[in-house]
Order: sequence, then C-alpha cells, then structure tokens
Amino acid sequence: MVTGYCVKCKAKREIKDPKKVILKNKKPATKGTCPKCGTKMFRIGG
Repeated sequence: MVTGYCVKCKAKREIKDPKKVILKNKKPATKGTCPKCGTKMFRIGG
C-alpha cells in the first residue's frame, strides 16, 4: 500500500484510491484521499 502524509490529520496514513500521475518534469507521483478525513493527499515518487 502507498502511504503519504495528511496535512489535516498531521499523521502518515495509507492513501485511499491511489492513482499514478506524471508531473510536468516527468517524475512519477501518487494522488488520492485520506481515509479518515477525506482530504486530498499527494506523494512524489514511484
């Protein structure tokens, strides 16, 4: 599972519904939501 930092909860959590995206500079990233509060989460890296 992919984990990221939720800014609203101020804790590391697993990303719900992770989606792979490519940034403008061609680097991979993952985007999804926090399972607890529903805030958008973002993590740079593969």
